[in-house]
Amino acid sequence: MQDALVEAVRVWPANPPRDPKGWLITVAWRRFLDAAQANAARRRREDLVDEEPAPAVDDTLQLYFLCAHPSLTPSSAVALTLRAVGGLTTRQIVQAYLVPEATMAQRISRAKHTVSGVRFDQPGDVATVLRVLYLVFNEGYSGDVDESIAEGVEILQAALARDRLGEFQAQAAIAALHADAPTAEETDWVQIVEWYDELARLTDCPVVRLNRAVAVGEADGPRAGLAALAALNDSLPRHAAVAAYGTPPHRCWSSPPSSAPSTRTPLAPAPRTSAMGSCSSGPQAILRSAPPGS
Repeated sequence: MQDALVEAVRVWPANPPRDPKGWLITVAWRRFLDAAQANAARRRREDLVDEEPAPAVDDTLQLYFLCAHPSLTPSSAVALTLRAVGGLTTRQIVQAYLVPEATMAQRISRAKHTVSGVRFDQPGDVATVLRVLYLVFNEGYSGDVDESIAEGVEILQAALARDRLGEFQAQAAIAALHADAPTAEETDWVQIVEWYDELARLTDCPVVRLNRAVAVGEADGPRAGLAALAALNDSLPRHAAVAAYGTPPHRCWSSPPSSAPSTRTPLAPAPRTSAMGSCSSGPQAILRSAPPGS
């Protein structure tokens, strides 16, 4: 009725009704119906929103931690998580482990059997999950852009400044040195060799030593590269390719680079004292300073 009275004040001076009481009742009823319909429509919309499923939550990282169950060895946990959560095929996982495909399939099967009767309520080790994420990244890696490289180097500097050198930091330093070089010929292979020395110390991985042999060949010439390669098992993947890389007539390794100073801008060094050795500028100055212990 209140709305009808307001409407009467607006309309009646210019167009007074013949039946004021009837007019007020009619207008009030119409306003009531309009309000009732509006309220009903609003309630229907609210009910529809309540019935909609909640937005999906990406719990992939939580699944990584749960699949890396404490009852599994790190290698089995990584293999199982890559297969069950990461979506990698057994053949793709084999490429990271350097074992026959049948061996990896058995490892994954045993891991499944081990956890078949356990509750997935104990998160696994962070190092195991980091290994999984790294291998998934490697499988899906598609290239860099300048902005991403700059951001990555900045993150690397911050990580190295914490004085807790690890496998992934050493790999990131090698990648940063490659990314920093305007051309392949200008790559700082000497520092890359030093970082591979650190990485080999941290991982004792034969593939790391194979990659190091390539870097040695680039830094010190083909004879040194082949000498480093000779110390490795020739059954390693890509061993034959690396040997051909440094052997005539396919030799791609050049003579050792000159000692002329580089004109590239170094990353800012930061003073650091490490249990691995004391140096005036730590590995965070990756474009100009050698790794710790070098």
